[in-house]
Amino acid sequence: MTRDVQQVSPEDSVHRAAQIMKEFNIGSVPVVDGGKLVGMITDRDITVRSTAAGKAPETSRVGDSMSTEVRTCYATQSVDEVLTQMGDVQIRRVPVVDQQSHSLVGIVSLGDMATKQTSGIGQALQEISSPTDAK
Repeated sequence: MTRDVQQVSPEDSVHRAAQIMKEFNIGSVPVVDGGKLVGMITDRDITVRSTAAGKAPETSRVGDSMSTEVRTCYATQSVDEVLTQMGDVQIRRVPVVDQQSHSLVGIVSLGDMATKQTSGIGQALQEISSPTDAK
């Protein structure tokens, strides 16, 4: 898990979120309000919900473009549990929140797990990378 996580608030501009993504070479940033995780904003959120909608990045707020349904995990969960969750919903990063306060304490990525753990990574990567069934 990475503990020193870059984050934005719902009131920050989309431009600021994009700057953080560029500076740290990341594709998603947790959105935190009052210490609590309230969403995630991804490069895709910015492209689809802000830029494609014609919103100006300097005046558009993160809260208007972020994803609010965020899968999280706890630091006490097993690697296998988190890998299964990542595969089930096809995500590569999961914010880690404190079990009591629900405040953001870190983020874990598939890459983090690959450097520490070998079992389950291949299956999780296959599930994350497989196209979903179109309905």
